[in-house]
Amino acid sequence: MKPLRKKFPGATPYFDRHGKRRWRYRKGGRSVELGTEYGSDDFVERYEAAVKSIRRPVGIDRTIPGSVNDLVVSFYKSPVWKALSDSTKRTYRGHIEPFRMKHGDKPVNQLERRHVMKILAEKADTPAAANNLRKRLMQLLDHAIALDWISTNPARLVKPYKLDGSGFHTWDEGEIARFFQVYEPGTMAHTAVTLMLYTGAARVDAVKLGPWNLKQSADGPRFEYRRQKTLKSNGVLISIPLHPDLAEVLSASADDRPFLATAYRKARSAEGLGNKMRQWCDKAGLDACSAHGLRKACARRLAEAGASAHEIMSVTGHKTLAEVQRYTDAAMREGLADSAFEKLISRPNREQTVVNLQSRFAKNNSKVLK
Repeated sequence: MKPLRKKFPGATPYFDRHGKRRWRYRKGGRSVELGTEYGSDDFVERYEAAVKSIRRPVGIDRTIPGSVNDLVVSFYKSPVWKALSDSTKRTYRGHIEPFRMKHGDKPVNQLERRHVMKILAEKADTPAAANNLRKRLMQLLDHAIALDWISTNPARLVKPYKLDGSGFHTWDEGEIARFFQVYEPGTMAHTAVTLMLYTGAARVDAVKLGPWNLKQSADGPRFEYRRQKTLKSNGVLISIPLHPDLAEVLSASADDRPFLATAYRKARSAEGLGNKMRQWCDKAGLDACSAHGLRKACARRLAEAGASAHEIMSVTGHKTLAEVQRYTDAAMREGLADSAFEKLISRPNREQTVVNLQSRFAKNNSKVLK
């Protein structure tokens, strides 16, 4: 691997949630996706564009008025952009910058629905990536409307791609048990999974949690923190009771560093935790599992315990019901199905079979036919 990195400095591999190796260029807190085919023409084109865009500060060159470049520069200065968290900005740039490098000099007022469809079709093999780009284009073009550059948003006229499944895999109880069989208490892997499973914290929040987030109340110890994703808007305050299982795991933690600190006692990055989780899960034979799936597993457990959507939101910090409603609906369907079959099995007139009902129906109908 060392010779390859010398050829493309800054290009680093990682594994996505499906276990597929991908590459990205990272420098100065910014990240650009390079694809999966190392050294391919597409890879080289993306790499050169990434190096050029990151080396050159946004808007330093003279841009063509009304162009995509001009729009992106303006968007990066807008209140909407400034309200985003740093992690969200990095994610959005990963979608915007490749589009900008390819279409930067083109006039925004000539962008039509067919053009957007063609741009998204180039990512048809990765529908989730295509949908993410569509969302960013909608934001950019909404900004163009606010600037009176265009009157309608062509990206909103394009339907998103259908996705298979429901996003990141939710850990089931068997997978959780398997992980804890491989990683015993005291290991960083065990601590990390327990922490996320009993708090529902996202990676970006989990890496910052430490003893300073433990608060004493009249009802006992609690976990309190504000979600990084919404920190610019004062953040959603999460305040949950400290689960006994989590309390036991954290009791051996040092009091001067985050719970998931590195071996050098420094705070771990969210990306670093994601990479570690990938390694830990692969070693345990859990290819479909990921850090984000633990957040969903926490919500699943709450739903199966009978928690309402609003109760789950108070734990996970979601701002809308749409996401958590899926967990409660799935849990309710399973419970209703069990209840329905219990009624069927315990039905007193079990001797009344389907055959009996059909013969009675036929007998009654014979009179009508006569």
